[in-house]
Amino acid sequence: MCLFCGIVEKKIASRIVFEDDRALAFKDVNPQAPTHILIIPKQHLVSLNSIAEADREIMGHLFYLAQQIAKEQGIDKSGYRTVINTGKDAGQSVFHLHLHLLGGRPMAWPPG
Repeated sequence: MCLFCGIVEKKIASRIVFEDDRALAFKDVNPQAPTHILIIPKQHLVSLNSIAEADREIMGHLFYLAQQIAKEQGIDKSGYRTVINTGKDAGQSVFHLHLHLLGGRPMAWPPG
């Protein structure tokens, strides 16, 4: 079973910060910033490479949630980063599409 599907199904514990009928957001277990939240669709999508035109609404919803959660976490004014890793070489380690919301400290560029 996919790790994130297990979290969606509540078979694996997580620190959930948001949930609705389409998406789930939870704190990353290995945070890379003071605020590091993963936002995932409840529907299993492997990566950006697997989305179809029919998935445009959920993708927009994930980014809208990132903005709303950033406000709730108090990082919207200072700034935050959103990242979607796609594939092994990009650092994707769980093959269920997920958006990283990072903030609470200055970010460097380039990130890699």
